[in-house]
Amino acid sequence: MSVHQTTTHNRPRTSHPTAPPRPSGPRRLLLLRAVLSLAFVALGVRLFYLQVADHAHYTKLSVAQVKENLVTTALRGGIYDRHGETLAVSRPTSLVIADDFQITHPDAEAKALSPLVGIPLATLIPLLSEHSGYVVINDALDLTDGRRIAALSFPGVVVENSSVRTYPDGTLATSLLGGVNASGAGSTGLEYEYQKLLAGQTGITREFVSSSGVNLPASRATVIRKATPGVGLELTLDSSLQYVTERDLARQLKIEDGLTGLAVVMDVKTGEVLADASLVNTKTGAGALGPIPAWGKNVGYSGIDQTINNLAFSQAYEPGSVFKVVTFSAALQDGLITPDTVFPVPNSVVVGGRYFHDAENHGLEHLTATEVLAQSSNIGTYEIGKLVGESGLLAQVERMGFGQTTSIGFPDETSGLLVNANNWYASDQVALPIGQVDAVPAIQVLDAYNAIANGGVFVEPKLVRGYVYANGTLKATPKSATRVVLSPNVDATMVKMLEQVVLDGTGTNAIIPGYSVAGKTGTATIPFPGQDRLTGNYNASFVGFAPANDPILSMIVVIERPLNDIYGGSVAAPVFQEVMSYALHHYGIPSNGAVQKPLTGAAASIASDVT
Repeated sequence: MSVHQTTTHNRPRTSHPTAPPRPSGPRRLLLLRAVLSLAFVALGVRLFYLQVADHAHYTKLSVAQVKENLVTTALRGGIYDRHGETLAVSRPTSLVIADDFQITHPDAEAKALSPLVGIPLATLIPLLSEHSGYVVINDALDLTDGRRIAALSFPGVVVENSSVRTYPDGTLATSLLGGVNASGAGSTGLEYEYQKLLAGQTGITREFVSSSGVNLPASRATVIRKATPGVGLELTLDSSLQYVTERDLARQLKIEDGLTGLAVVMDVKTGEVLADASLVNTKTGAGALGPIPAWGKNVGYSGIDQTINNLAFSQAYEPGSVFKVVTFSAALQDGLITPDTVFPVPNSVVVGGRYFHDAENHGLEHLTATEVLAQSSNIGTYEIGKLVGESGLLAQVERMGFGQTTSIGFPDETSGLLVNANNWYASDQVALPIGQVDAVPAIQVLDAYNAIANGGVFVEPKLVRGYVYANGTLKATPKSATRVVLSPNVDATMVKMLEQVVLDGTGTNAIIPGYSVAGKTGTATIPFPGQDRLTGNYNASFVGFAPANDPILSMIVVIERPLNDIYGGSVAAPVFQEVMSYALHHYGIPSNGAVQKPLTGAAASIASDVT
């Protein structure tokens, strides 16, 4: 019998990790409480640091988000004439602005606010409903109304200090005073030149504002630094004389249909500018030289506006025959001529390849130096200039102040363009003595004649007499610098010769009954690039002083490109006569009763001074 043995295989047992026993319900609750306790402890520690340990730091950060240090503009200094009349002043005003996000009832608020800000309800409601965050309601509100609005605490409405610049005399002297831009800073003229002084020192005000820049409700502004008012200017200008000068110049500019006109009146002894007019005729064609920038404010005659630039300082021109004083004074100073020295004067000459001639055709003449000046002979002046020579002429140009900016330093003032030894041409021996080649501003021409009126002593022109401080005190400016340019004897001779120009020469329209007048006319052609001269265009001028025996006032008049008449003696001299007549009586200057003996023979033609 077989025996079957069954073999049994023992399989290895698989080992399974034993899962931790799940906590019972009470244990889970205890664990959750522990975690929450730790979180609250951490939060408490963090709050402690935020509110206690780092309190100051985070306070600064939070305040900085709404705090703003605003610059407050100082009240701009005023500008006054020599008699204290206000020419420019800044009036304190209230600026009313709104954060219309804070305004929940615009209709009701507009109804209450409208009569206080002077804005119709129909206009104000949309402003308060824009939701732009910053709306200017009124930028020039009366201070009393501004305080009333601030006291009423309109939701979303803030009142700030502001100012507005005004010119009580309208357009008077605008080309001299200049103006301010939208931010209240000087942009042209004296407003620009004295910006830092007039503006004063800004202040700092701390305010709490919204992201749109409007004060937060119930917040108060804190003044960190008070603004210091600007310092005002007392000018040498005389408002009455300025008005008459502008009026008479504007009328003549209109009559002659000229493009621009300028006139400056000066105190001979002090150099103080008493009137400075600069006008442009916007109704006439500007021509090839282009338009002249204007303020767009007429001065009482249609189309006659104040220029933006002060032309007497900023615009250089070839002065023509008024420049002949350089040639004559140099020859007298060097002892080369006397008033009675006779010169043979042909009608024309050719020098350096250029053809020069007198304004009116004539045969060979024999004229004294005085007659050459009175008749404004170009060729006669050339004959005298030959005696002086190139170096003598150039030296006299500099001695008389040409080519040098004045101590006024007016914005955009030009020193002019002068020929010198390095660029001297043979033809300049004729051109320079008769007022061509050199281009100079009118103020330099007046300065030269003022030196002759002042006994040969050059005096720097002056526009500011003193500084006016906020407390009302006035600090005078220093006297103008002076220097001798002609000896007394030569100067006296020059005055007598210039008197003859007015008595019996090209300047007879400048005669003032009861007063002796000395001066010179000029009718100058205008150079143009690419051609010798601008055909048919001239600058008509007259410069002189009175009373000639004891000069008190000097004056220059220049009218650019007159169309109806072109001569200095008939276009510019009448303006001199009208304004100077008024000025002499205005200042109570007595008639000198002097009657000089005129030249023998017929008076010179007004048309004989064209260069």
